[in-house]
Amino acid sequence: MNIKISNFRSNLFEWLNTAKVRYSILAIILLNAVTLGMETSPIIMEKYGKILSLVDNVCLTIFVIELILKLFAVGLRFFKDPWNLFDFFVISISLAPISEGFSVLRALRILRVLRALSFAPRLRRTIEGFVSALPGMSSVIILMAIIFYIGAVIATKLFASEFPIWFGSIGKSLYSLFQIMTLESWSMGIVRPVMEVYPYAWMFFVPFILITSFAVVNVLVGLIVNSMHDAHSEEATEATDAYRDDVINQLKEISKRLDKLER
Repeated sequence: MNIKISNFRSNLFEWLNTAKVRYSILAIILLNAVTLGMETSPIIMEKYGKILSLVDNVCLTIFVIELILKLFAVGLRFFKDPWNLFDFFVISISLAPISEGFSVLRALRILRVLRALSFAPRLRRTIEGFVSALPGMSSVIILMAIIFYIGAVIATKLFASEFPIWFGSIGKSLYSLFQIMTLESWSMGIVRPVMEVYPYAWMFFVPFILITSFAVVNVLVGLIVNSMHDAHSEEATEATDAYRDDVINQLKEISKRLDKLER
């Protein structure tokens, strides 16, 4: 009996990982994404609200069934795979009850779209590369925080009296400096009005932009790109190793057949 159950679970796992099943689930994810987007339109909801709700519930039911089947097929190993945990988390949010306290969680149903990441190997590699870059990014982020804190203290001391909206406190200065770092309306919106009162303010803002926008941020980007390159290199190496192993196995089979013929 145990052997039959084990075989059934193994066959179920293989079936869940077939191309037809995976692409079918991906199609349902995309369909669900479209319906969730249409639900944001009051006009569409007024005409087709019941149909969209039905489609949404059907999609969620399919996702739950898929999750249960996968859990049954692999058992507790299900929770050792980060992507399975991600799917479990997304589906759990979707099952949150509709009430005033959980209305925000229900709005997060759109996160189901992110399940498409677990069905695309290249996207998975990209995410894994980004995650693997986080430890290296931590030191750069700490450096950025120190620079921001120093800049916020200086800006508050220098400009708070004349520009309290932008630099009236440490918090306001941090937000204004973040806007300046992103280069969004930094010149005409903030720096030039400040320079009308403090003509030499550029001596503070220009070095801050050079350090944050063009130096530290580019270091972060470089770490992410390097990590993703390593992830794709690992993928290429795995593919090469698999091809090599396949060729070796084929050569062994040919060698065995030749030995039989010689005998």
